[in-house]
Amino acid sequence: MGKIEWAMWANEQALAAGLILLTGGIVGVSGQFRGWQFAAYAIAAGVFVCALEYPRSKRAKGTSVSRPGQHCLTMCVKAFGPLTRNYYVRAFLHAGICIPGGFMLATVLGCVCLGIASLIYLGAAVRGEHWEPILPRKDVRKPVGESIKNPPQNPPPRPPPEMRRKNINDLEGAAYDNPFSTTADEY
Repeated sequence: MGKIEWAMWANEQALAAGLILLTGGIVGVSGQFRGWQFAAYAIAAGVFVCALEYPRSKRAKGTSVSRPGQHCLTMCVKAFGPLTRNYYVRAFLHAGICIPGGFMLATVLGCVCLGIASLIYLGAAVRGEHWEPILPRKDVRKPVGESIKNPPQNPPPRPPPEMRRKNINDLEGAAYDNPFSTTADEY
């Protein structure tokens, strides 16, 4: 059994927390709740967290599946270098971002989720994990096989190779011999 990649779990948790924070902020601002300024902050924080967490990290082993359209945000996150690659920075950043949202009921769930993601990122950082971008692969074209260039001429089931090379001009010799008996009384 392989080791657990905690950053993968933290990424999913933080992205969900960002969406919850954004949704709570929209509810708080549109409802003009008391302290709606915290909700406006939650909207900005939710958008920031979603933009930071949308690009998945490359896994240490196995296949890395990127999210649809993550390439543009991957380049943005990659541009900030160690500030976004280091999980200690992400852990403390998420912990700091989640504090102001705790002062309003509409955003408190997003803050709790972001705090949990912060703890998971801290655990990933302690274990030595870091963010590695998933870059699009260059399609390496394999040479087309000989059988694909020249598809079979006759439909399956195909006769053995020695039976295939018959002379078409000799119709009697070109006919295939059926190795099985076809009489009706052999049941």
